[in-house]
Amino acid sequence: MTNVIFLGTPDFAATVLKGLIKEQYNVVAVVTQPDKPVGRKQKLQKSPVKLIAEDENIKLYQPAKLSGSPEVAELKDIQADLIITAAYGQFLPTSFLESAKVAAINVHGSLLPKYRGGAPIQYSLLNGDKETGVTIMYMVKAMDAGDIISQEKLPIEDSDDNGSLFEKLSVVGRELLLDTIPKILSGDIHPIKQDEDKVVFSPTISKEQEELNFNEPAQQIFNQIRALSPDPGAWSMFNGQRTKFYKSEVVDIVTDQDAGTVFETGKKKLVIVAGDGKGLSIKNIQPAGKKIMDIASYMNGLGKNLEKGQKVVNINE
Repeated sequence: MTNVIFLGTPDFAATVLKGLIKEQYNVVAVVTQPDKPVGRKQKLQKSPVKLIAEDENIKLYQPAKLSGSPEVAELKDIQADLIITAAYGQFLPTSFLESAKVAAINVHGSLLPKYRGGAPIQYSLLNGDKETGVTIMYMVKAMDAGDIISQEKLPIEDSDDNGSLFEKLSVVGRELLLDTIPKILSGDIHPIKQDEDKVVFSPTISKEQEELNFNEPAQQIFNQIRALSPDPGAWSMFNGQRTKFYKSEVVDIVTDQDAGTVFETGKKKLVIVAGDGKGLSIKNIQPAGKKIMDIASYMNGLGKNLEKGQKVVNINE
């Protein structure tokens, strides 16, 4: 039986972990990030990976920092056959990686060497990419720089957002990992070194990147909205309120109106002029203090007095 130490935190990682358990790999330990305070009441929330570990009665570790911790010494002593990470969120000590009897590998949500770092799925959407994928690679001390063992591509649809793409890629990652592990164990692999000239980084999304600028082209605003939907949500000061946008659509319009003004309204329609003269049709919206609503609900309430030509968006120069 193959003993595995698994490290991961979000739903992406949970899907991979479920696959390992279902295929009867012996997951002897799970490492995930500490419980995170969420919401106005800052209630501690367990990670999706922690919930699975608890359900399966797997030994669980949650160090705030793995490197140099008592937990890492205990994990090294296990000497698992495989150390597998998927969206864990911390660097791993080299001595820990080297404790694996066979290999330490990572399931990464991009086609490396493109989008090394913590937000590869978001950046594929921000940049309007037409495809992405998953890479299984050896882990080394440098971030996402190990040799590539296997890859699987996935097209990005116009309807995809951060949430849907995470879900799709988690399934691709699970299946690719389960197909790759037997080859690693048997030695039937041909790793490929990453081309350093093609490296692109995807650092964690900053607070500044969450704010929309309607001076930008409509396609760029559309990409930003879907890259940040459903979490954390892209926002703008809109109709006098800090408002989040979760779904939109680019529409061709003919207008000489300024960016940030209303081009068209209706019972189920709100089109805002973007910086390139095209329109952004808003589909899902969340004014401050309100729940997410479709545009019909918004236009029936808070947006019912909006008029064509009205300046509704604060513009960042």
